[in-house]
Amino acid sequence: MAAVSQADTPRWVPAVSGAIFLVILFLLAGPRPAGVAGAVDVSFLPWLNAALNATTAGLLVAALIAVRAHKIRLHKTLMTTALGASTLFLVSYVTYHWFSAGPTRYEGPFRAGYLAMLISHIVLATVILPAALTTWYRGWTGRVAAHRRVAPRTFWLWLYVAVTGVLITVLAHRWPG
Repeated sequence: MAAVSQADTPRWVPAVSGAIFLVILFLLAGPRPAGVAGAVDVSFLPWLNAALNATTAGLLVAALIAVRAHKIRLHKTLMTTALGASTLFLVSYVTYHWFSAGPTRYEGPFRAGYLAMLISHIVLATVILPAALTTWYRGWTGRVAAHRRVAPRTFWLWLYVAVTGVLITVLAHRWPG
């Protein structure tokens, strides 16, 4: 495999990825000011998050179809929109975990499978953020050879994270109402 130059991965990718990782880690494990948990009704946000993940998955598949049909401009638009949907997901996810009273525990009949899916989802979500940003940047800036080296793996990991995000929500949360 050819070496990737510094220009193929901008310095902001690890900085942004690391900052988001630290924010999420703090939200899940760090202290919150008294009165924040439960101060705002965020019960609808898991379903918004699932919708954003489903939208991302659909956009990824549409982008794959577009690039295979050599519709590069459409592919770029779809991938940028998928990145936007994932960004909205992250904002919603952070908001939910800041204001929610605590983590939702799945106690259903598929607990072992749920936990395996959840763990793989969390691990791969930390990997996909810098991978998606790097892959998008390489494609957007015309570094096609570098983009093609990582795009297939990024696609399948990102699709897995998006789809399992929907499944985790469906299993862990009851439909409101």
